[in-house]
Amino acid sequence: MSARPEIAVRISSAEIAARIEDMARDICEAMSDDTMVVPVLTGSFVFAADLIRALARAGADWPLDFITLSSYGAGTESSGQVRIVRDLAMSIEGKDVLLVDDILDTGRTLTAARQLLLDRGARAVKLCALLDKPSRRLVALEADFVGFSVPDEFLVGYGLDHAGRHRGLSYIGVVETGD
Repeated sequence: MSARPEIAVRISSAEIAARIEDMARDICEAMSDDTMVVPVLTGSFVFAADLIRALARAGADWPLDFITLSSYGAGTESSGQVRIVRDLAMSIEGKDVLLVDDILDTGRTLTAARQLLLDRGARAVKLCALLDKPSRRLVALEADFVGFSVPDEFLVGYGLDHAGRHRGLSYIGVVETGD
């Protein structure tokens, strides 16, 4: 097994847990009883799991379906092309949708996903992102619910990866290159 690189903690697991509880309460107050939760896989799976449990503690019991989108491949920069890797299995027609993602970066992926869901008949689509990098935005898009605003660093952990690695960290960090 190769040596694990040093990863500097940017947001601790305790900070993440507390913020998700607050977000869940805000989301429950803002969303209707006719809401469906749609996490964007793969990056959001850790955040989505914790958010779903927090929503349940806050009183929400909404159906859930997943969509898998890709714009990164193995690199650290978005390709700009968003493709559907796995589509929804359930209809979202006439529903309010809470679209959940790990990070709002350039905005391309969530813009494409929101439009796709609206085109399929969603009544409304609210965006929820654990992390927001407003300095990287290439399209005019803001999330309705944001965990943390972060600087322009390539972050890993808590579901975020670099070429498929580091997703299992309980915190969000940045790989230290030793420069």
